[in-house]
Amino acid sequence: QVQLVESGGGSVQPGGSLTLSCAASITLYMMAWYRQAPGKQRELVASVTSGGTTNYADFVKDRFRISRDNRVNTLTLQMNSLKPEDTAVYYCHAARYVTPRLTVWGQGTQVTVTS
Repeated sequence: QVQLVESGGGSVQPGGSLTLSCAASITLYMMAWYRQAPGKQRELVASVTSGGTTNYADFVKDRFRISRDNRVNTLTLQMNSLKPEDTAVYYCHAARYVTPRLTVWGQGTQVTVTS
């Protein structure tokens, strides 16, 4: 089974930076970061394919950067210019779309942005 473990969460002031990491037992075609704030649905933050193609949600463009290192099975999310609305639990996600199909979620790491 594929396992994902997030780390790097914490509390920062608005405008600050934070870097999240995801250690995976194996990387899949699509690796992504999602987040879920209290009372809201889980939403995609950013994703990156095995070929390096990235996709970002509008609310994090030019502030966050996603990257992956298949050599050591890690996924990273560098977050800059953090805002209070970025406060949420951030989850690592991996997916394979061809058979055998597979989707995997990490347990999440808390990010809090307050004055």
